[in-house]
Amino acid sequence: MTDRRTFIGLTAGSLLATSRLANAQPVQRTWRIGYLTGGARPPDGAVPAALRKALGELGYVEGRNAEYFGRWAEAKRDRIPALAAELVGLNVDLIVTFGFASSIVATRATATIPIVFIGTADPVATGLVTSLARPGGNLTGFSDQSDQLSAKRLEFLKEAIPGAAHFAVLWNADDLAMTLRYREIERAANALRVTIQPLGVREPDDFEVAFAAMDRQRPDALMLVTDALTNLNRKRVFEYATAHRIPAMYERGEMVREGGLMSYGPDVDDLMRGAAIYVDRIFKGTKPGDLPVEQPTRYFLWLNLGTAKALGLTIPPPLLLRADEVIP
Repeated sequence: MTDRRTFIGLTAGSLLATSRLANAQPVQRTWRIGYLTGGARPPDGAVPAALRKALGELGYVEGRNAEYFGRWAEAKRDRIPALAAELVGLNVDLIVTFGFASSIVATRATATIPIVFIGTADPVATGLVTSLARPGGNLTGFSDQSDQLSAKRLEFLKEAIPGAAHFAVLWNADDLAMTLRYREIERAANALRVTIQPLGVREPDDFEVAFAAMDRQRPDALMLVTDALTNLNRKRVFEYATAHRIPAMYERGEMVREGGLMSYGPDVDDLMRGAAIYVDRIFKGTKPGDLPVEQPTRYFLWLNLGTAKALGLTIPPPLLLRADEVIP
C-alpha cells in the first residue's frame, strides 16, 4: 500500500523527470527566409515556387518549420534599400537575392544575415565578392559565365540568320552587371566581325526611344540583356520585334515560351534548386563565405518555331537539332 506522502513524492518525482525530459528534447525552430528582387511581384505574391519546393524536399516545410518573406521592387531601383531594410527588420535567418542590384543592396543592409545570391552576372567584376572560391563575409551564391554566354548567344543568333551583320543590343544601362554583359557582347561582336548598335535604357519610357532608334537604323537582329527592368518590359520588345520582323535572342527560356524567338542560358529553376542546397548548408552551420560561388553546369537552347514563322524565318536544321526545347 502507498501512503499519501509517498504518492505525492512519487508523483512529484515523475513530473520533474517528465519536465526534464521535455526540456532535453530539441524544439524544432521555424526558419525565416527572406527573398529580395528588383523584379515584379507575382500574382500570388509568393516567393518562387522552385525555391520553396526545393527547400521543402530538404525538410523546410512552409507552415511547419519555414516562413517566407518576399519583397519585389517592381523594377524601381530606388525602392530596393527600403525593402532590404524591411527584411533585416523582420529578423530573417537568411536572404535569397535575385539580380545584381538586389544583391549589392542586401550586402549594404546587413553584414551578419547570410545572403545567397542568384543571377548576378560576374560577381567579381562587379565587386560583389573578391573571389569565387572563397567569397568571404556573409554571402555566396550562383553566377554564370557571362563572357562565354554572350559570345555563344551571338553565335547562335548569327547561325539562325547567316547573313546578319548588324545587331542591336538592348540593356539596362543603370545596372553595372548588365553593362558589363553588354561590353562582353561588344567583344564577341569584334571577334565575329559584326557591328553593334547600343540601346541602353534606364526607365520604361526609354524603350520607345530605343524602338525609334531601330526604326531609323534597322538591325538585322536584336539581343535583349535581361534584368528586372528589361524583363518587366519584355512583351513590348516581343511585340516590336515581331511587328518589324526582327529576330531576337533572349536569355531565359520562359521568354521563348511567351513569344520570343530564341534564348540560351541556364534554367532559373535550376539556380533556385542550387540556392536551396546552399540555404540548407548554411542553416546546418556552414559559413556562407566559405561556400564557393557556383556556376551553372548546363545551359539550354530554346527555339520558338511559331515566332520564326511570323518573322518569315526558317531555322537552319543543324540549329534545330541542337535545341533543348522547340516550341511549335
